[in-house]
Amino acid sequence: MSSVTSLVQSVDWVAVAPPTVTAVVALAVLVADLFVPRHRKPLLGWCAIGGLALAALSLLPLVAGDRRTFCLTTDPGVCSYAADHFAVVIQFLVLAGALLTALLSVSAVEDHRLPAGEFWFLLLSSAAGAALLPASRDLATLVIALEVASLPAFALVGLKRGNRLSSEAALKFFLSSVAATAVMLLGVSFVYGATGSLHLSRVATALTDLPDPQLATLATAGVALTLVGFAFKTAAVPFHFWVPDTYVGAPLPIAAYLSVIGKAVGFSGLILVTVEGFPSYADVWGPAVAVLAALTMTVGNVAALRQAPERAHSAVRLLAWSSVGQAGYLLVPIAAAGYADDAAHAIGATVAYALMYAAVNLGAFGVAALVARTSPANRISDYRGLVARRPLAALALGFFLLCLAGLPPGIIGLFAKVTVFSAAVDAGLAWLAVVMAVNVVIALYYYLQWTAVLFRTAGETADAEEAVEAAAGARVKAGARAGAGAGSGAEAGSEPGRGAGADGEGPEGALTRPAGAAGPAGLPQAKVPAPLAAAIALAAVLGIVLSGAPQLVLRFASGALL
Repeated sequence: MSSVTSLVQSVDWVAVAPPTVTAVVALAVLVADLFVPRHRKPLLGWCAIGGLALAALSLLPLVAGDRRTFCLTTDPGVCSYAADHFAVVIQFLVLAGALLTALLSVSAVEDHRLPAGEFWFLLLSSAAGAALLPASRDLATLVIALEVASLPAFALVGLKRGNRLSSEAALKFFLSSVAATAVMLLGVSFVYGATGSLHLSRVATALTDLPDPQLATLATAGVALTLVGFAFKTAAVPFHFWVPDTYVGAPLPIAAYLSVIGKAVGFSGLILVTVEGFPSYADVWGPAVAVLAALTMTVGNVAALRQAPERAHSAVRLLAWSSVGQAGYLLVPIAAAGYADDAAHAIGATVAYALMYAAVNLGAFGVAALVARTSPANRISDYRGLVARRPLAALALGFFLLCLAGLPPGIIGLFAKVTVFSAAVDAGLAWLAVVMAVNVVIALYYYLQWTAVLFRTAGETADAEEAVEAAAGARVKAGARAGAGAGSGAEAGSEPGRGAGADGEGPEGALTRPAGAAGPAGLPQAKVPAPLAAAIALAAVLGIVLSGAPQLVLRFASGALL
């Protein structure tokens, strides 16, 4: 009887509170949806927001970073869950990002007529998995947390019923993610076969002294394949192809969620398996991550540079490709950790950059969601003269873009980039630092170009608008002469290669325009929903505070979180 009792692990409920609270609230919202009448469905959103706030508050007892649970009874030092400083910081990023996403989503659920109960349950479930992952300290828990965070996201992307873009985006996201997960599971099985353990601390010890050369070969293959799965989650090139279509097809709050929380999940998992699980194989993953970083930032920024302002959804596509480029910057300190003597200090730059990126990128998507209420096509050209129509929103978006570019007054963006650059230089990766410097210059162009559009007056853009209208009229006449049908005519009347529903002006897009909303140049302007305004304001305030006191974030770049 005593031998059975010794196998029972104690649970520190305070340590596991953040993901647990989020998961419990998700179930409560799903059950409540069965009993709440239709006209009271918005209450479910506020319950979800309250649950995320409560989960974030549950981090306060964990600030010391000294709690561990689900430890082996035979070896209390080997645990499956660790609420250390790294886990607490990433959990704060995840829960705060999910809270801002929830605020952005309150009006989106009504505008797109999304099923409220399912939406909030899926969002909270994904957030629970994302909060679990940074505290995971064995490969099995890492994989489970990764899938709990990912599977609800597939459904959230495709939740716009009857929308072709949404369905295609969800299918591409699902198929590519499943393939990446299968490869990662194969890698995990190889690592387990070579080391005989799933706990990261024991895997790290076993990999330092493998008795059989064949086991060493198996372990090397396992390390490489495991990285593939996390590279997909971080949208690293060449595993990035799902990003643009997924962001365009998903509801904008979900695109914002994927760009921030999805990346936090991928990067925290990548940091754990490399720095905690495979430190002795730094000669394998260090160069690989460095090459991925260079490719990712280059492809992302060049693709963002090529976005035409008049193309449908060009604003969202630019943010999507920008997020790919930003992922490249986030990979640089992880690559540096493979060359540094103290890998735990090197990854602090990634955490610091991620905190900055999360705040300003969610804010940029928030302004994009605001503009989409009156301009569902969400072209960059729809932002012309935004400062005259919505001055506060234009100023906020300009600030967010300057933060991403690393220019004043977005001081926090500049400081975050400097920490990443310094991590590469200190690790001896001068070539990677040069590639990053070139990409920062490339990114400056399209960020500043979009920022300039916000402040152009109607007189400055009149000629350009007349040219666009003339071109559109010519396409309409050409379509009429060709005898195009109703569906083809709608496509010709918008832009080449874009169907009526693609830009929100056809039957599908009509669902995205709130009743009474005017176009970008029309009056009156649609009223800004309070939750959406609050989300943008919170992101702006956070960005301003961080720019005024960058040490609040940069302290993570100098400390050892693991």
